[in-house]
Amino acid sequence: MSTQQQLIIIGNGMVGHHLVEQLVDNGALERYQVTVFGEERHRAYDRVHLSEYFSGRDADSLALCEADYYATSGVGLRTSEAVIEIDRNSQEVVTEQGRYPYDRLVLATGSFPFVPPIPGNDRDGCLVYRTLDDLDAIQAAAENATTGVVVGGGLLGLEAANALRGLNLDTAVVEFASRLMPMQVDNEGGELLREKIEALGVQVLLERATQRIEDGEASRHRMVFQDDKVLETDLIVFSAGIRPRDQLARDCGLEIGERGGVVVDNQCLTSDPAI
Repeated sequence: MSTQQQLIIIGNGMVGHHLVEQLVDNGALERYQVTVFGEERHRAYDRVHLSEYFSGRDADSLALCEADYYATSGVGLRTSEAVIEIDRNSQEVVTEQGRYPYDRLVLATGSFPFVPPIPGNDRDGCLVYRTLDDLDAIQAAAENATTGVVVGGGLLGLEAANALRGLNLDTAVVEFASRLMPMQVDNEGGELLREKIEALGVQVLLERATQRIEDGEASRHRMVFQDDKVLETDLIVFSAGIRPRDQLARDCGLEIGERGGVVVDNQCLTSDPAI
């Protein structure tokens, strides 16, 4: 009879993959049978350099390991299989394909892009910038577009704007604050950054709060702002920050932080010592 414990990792992003590497390198697979669940179809990839996907890199070149790394290391990898429930009573995770028992469970669920609750934010051509599949969707939408807008003037929003420019779209950035990257730079830095971004051919619209998105006249969408000014565009990419992916933890009753995220102690244990 095997004495290995079942260790399940939910999430095959950069953090989940790094944990696997540490387990492999430190000989932990003698004690644990490790299974990793990833909802994306791709194995772990470098999300930091995601924008390079538009300049010629593909999923394989962004991948954090060789295609056979998990199999040759003795780690089970289940891509395209999202965990939809954690049953703490039976110590099982649940997917649409089945139930899987665990002795120890690791949450490496990361974050998801925040989409402001704007009427019309779910229209065709309103997208986010987070995964390789998101980038495929943006690329496909850009084929029938001439203009694009990024909602959010943070670091990732500016990367997204540069990507839209690279897809030959007339591009604008819409930011609610009075300067770009408001959490990172002061007013003087923000003004200098704005000049640099506009020099790249990207229009910058500050202090604009989108009230709704509706049918445009000359373009697919019309964005209506708080002062009733409007901007028409064919493609909208939301890059307005991220939120912790803590829904699984909430649903199974783990302690959650005041502003979201799972509460852990100094050993990264949750309120359930098996997780």
